[in-house]
Amino acid sequence: MATLANRVYDNGLTVLDVEANRVDLCSAEPTTYTEATSTNTLGNTTSISISSPEDGDTSGRKVTLNAISGASITGSGTATHFAISDTSNSRLLVTGPITPTQAVISGNTFSLTALDIEIPDPS
Repeated sequence: MATLANRVYDNGLTVLDVEANRVDLCSAEPTTYTEATSTNTLGNTTSISISSPEDGDTSGRKVTLNAISGASITGSGTATHFAISDTSNSRLLVTGPITPTQAVISGNTFSLTALDIEIPDPS
C-alpha cells in the first residue's frame, strides 16, 4: 500500500481553509452548490473561520470549522445537514449530518459547535 505524506492531505484540506466562506443549515443533504445555498437551505452565515490543516484526532489530517453563533435562519423546517461552500466559485465543498436534527423557524438564529473535517490515513 502507498503511503501519503501530510503535504498531500494538507493540500486537499487547504481548499477549505482558503476558499470556504459560507455554511448553510439544510433540510436534506445537498449534492450541488444550488441545493446547498438555495433549494435546501434553512439558514446560513458567511462569518466562518476554518483552521489550517493539523494532525487528525485518530489519524490523518484535519481542519476545524470554528463554532458559529447568531447566524440567521431564513426558512422553517428540520435541519438535517450542514453544507460548507465556496461562493466565489459556486462550489459545494463539504456536507455532513447534524445530530440530532433540529427544528428551526424563520427569523430565529442558529449556532453550531466547532466541528472537525478529517481525512484519515489509509488503512
